Amino acid sequence: MQTSLKKWWKKCLQVAVVYLLLPVLVQAQSAGAASAPDDTALIVLLVIVLLAVLVAVLLLSFEARALVAKIRNKKMGNNTHQFEKHLENMNSNQIEKILQTTHRQKDRSKNPGSIKAVLLVVFTLLATLFPEHSLFAQTKVTNGGIFNEGGILITITLIMIPILAGLVLMVVKLSNILRKHRNRQDLEEADLFAGYLATLTGEEATEALAKRKAALDYNLTHHELSGQQEPADTKGLVSNVETEGYINFIARKKKAQKRPNIDPQLSKLILWYFGCAALWLLFGTTIGEYVGIKFVAPDVDHVSWLSFGRLRPVHTNAVFWGWASLGMLGLGYYIVPMVSNAPLASIKKGWYALCLINAAVILGTTFLMAGINNGGGEYREYIWPVMLLFGIGLILTLINFIQTIAKRQTKEIYISNWYIVSAIMFALTITVVAYVPIWQDGLGETIIQGYYMHQGVGMWFMLFTLGIVYYMLPQQLNRPIYSYSLGILAFWTQILFYTLIGTHHFVFSSIPWWLQTVAIVGSVGMVIPVVAGTTNFIMTFKGAWHKIAGSYTLPFFLVGIIFYFTGSLQGTAEAFRSTNLMWHFTDFTVAHSHLTMYGIICFFLWAGMYAVIPRLTGKEAPQITVGAHFWLALIGLMFYTVPLMIGSTLRGQMWIAGKPFIDSVVHMAPYWLWRAIGGSLMWLSHIFFAYNFYKMISRHEAVDVKEAALKKLVQIIPAETQND
Repeated sequence: MQTSLKKWWKKCLQVAVVYLLLPVLVQAQSAGAASAPDDTALIVLLVIVLLAVLVAVLLLSFEARALVAKIRNKKMGNNTHQFEKHLENMNSNQIEKILQTTHRQKDRSKNPGSIKAVLLVVFTLLATLFPEHSLFAQTKVTNGGIFNEGGILITITLIMIPILAGLVLMVVKLSNILRKHRNRQDLEEADLFAGYLATLTGEEATEALAKRKAALDYNLTHHELSGQQEPADTKGLVSNVETEGYINFIARKKKAQKRPNIDPQLSKLILWYFGCAALWLLFGTTIGEYVGIKFVAPDVDHVSWLSFGRLRPVHTNAVFWGWASLGMLGLGYYIVPMVSNAPLASIKKGWYALCLINAAVILGTTFLMAGINNGGGEYREYIWPVMLLFGIGLILTLINFIQTIAKRQTKEIYISNWYIVSAIMFALTITVVAYVPIWQDGLGETIIQGYYMHQGVGMWFMLFTLGIVYYMLPQQLNRPIYSYSLGILAFWTQILFYTLIGTHHFVFSSIPWWLQTVAIVGSVGMVIPVVAGTTNFIMTFKGAWHKIAGSYTLPFFLVGIIFYFTGSLQGTAEAFRSTNLMWHFTDFTVAHSHLTMYGIICFFLWAGMYAVIPRLTGKEAPQITVGAHFWLALIGLMFYTVPLMIGSTLRGQMWIAGKPFIDSVVHMAPYWLWRAIGGSLMWLSHIFFAYNFYKMISRHEAVDVKEAALKKLVQIIPAETQND
């Protein structure tokens, strides 16, 4: 084993050296021809393709080599030694099964292939961190070549995308083939192992296994040092100690309870909504990560379709209409039939809505990057044909939900359905108001923009998500909601006040003063639904706070509730004229939007998905990666928002003091660096979320040689023999 590890280390080091020397060789070659056109971009693209091919070949060679070694060992007749190793590593339950079925056992060695892949990826990433110009103290000036033209680069990039996608698909397909072949080899080994176990019928083997089982089952009496007297433990320091062994740095979490009678077709539909949402989360936040880096390195590129003005709306619209909307609707398709105690009216309508919304986001993203946009304001950059597709998807969903609720088996309509159906109605209303150009002239367009932007956040995302929480939180706590009346109060007061507050973003503008005042009063009125809703959720935790330590969904809910209270009241504080004068047009509004849309909506959606997906698939996500997702997202959000709020407050004061604008830009540089760091942590947490989602839906299961051998052994030895 040590020899093989040394060989792998040598190979990985060789690969790392090659990767790290590539930029040096490229730099040396280009430096020797200063008068030649600068083809750096082409070389970089070729290096990327070559690296992708090399990684694919190495990964497949690792898989194939492990498989060949397994087959070679099998042909050389080394099975007996391997079987003895399995026997030595058996646990008590497996030995018990062997003794009951004529005394035998089995185990399985671990596959080191993942170590190779991880090392390879690490070295590849290290190589990419060192571009050619960063290896030298100075840079050279070269003549521009054809491969520095934007159009040529875009064309080459578009050609490379399907090539790289094909390589990825090839690796996945071949890996699946090798995995299936390896599983067949493991099953054959299990057959041989079962036959070997069947031969262990002698008294000597039985006695050895029984002795091994007795050693495994031995437990201390816990009185070896203290004697038989009970300890004086008035504070419970001894009696409350956890005695069961577990990994100390990972808290044990409670697994989701299996819920029967879920329509398999509905489960498939919900999982597709979640999968598409996760895909748009990765895409949208990857764009956001790049946009955040531009604040630290504004000259990172000079390509039009990668400019800040195009990428920023791509980021916001992808996470709004792709990630958050599809995630909410997927949870809605689970909750509405569940609380109605009735089957979903139409699975087909759900699929149509999914296709239409995905088509809207794909087309909208393409148009935005091509420079085709509505130009009407924030969050409505998609042109009207694109939003028409989105609206049709919402109409189909609304009809589907209303038809399902109409067939409910209970008299009352649970409050979750109130929130969810109302949110879809408001989303359709604000979309029509924002895109029908009848009243959008001059100040009318500004007023409509404020209405659309704020209603999109508060009456679509927030209203729908609160409906999710009113079902999922009591269900996860196994307790009823604290007060149904508080929920109704929060529902109607949110509809009353939130629909008035859009124009508080245009204080001190030419919009009528009375309309600005109405928006400020409505913002203050939002304290009522926020306090009512937060009180309802926190009081539902009453008597069940201890459950947080044993759950990986409740921490997400708790963080979402905290940000619901703090972020919403922060919005109220921003609405006043005195604070608006200081914070508006600064990055404070960016921090606030992330504090609410990310801290509230995203955390609630993750909590709901982590609760629902195991009920649909029967598979749990690894607890350590769920914890990594949670902490990276929370810490990243804090790194993102707190520095921006501090820096923006100081920037606003600089403006009020009449300082030059460029001074405030220089002042924000370190805070933008914190923004990039926090955004990077948030983006990394999304990768963990995607991995967790994959683990919860993956159908690939490794063959356990020991368990398979025990099943085969039962078939080899008839039940009558066992009874004898």
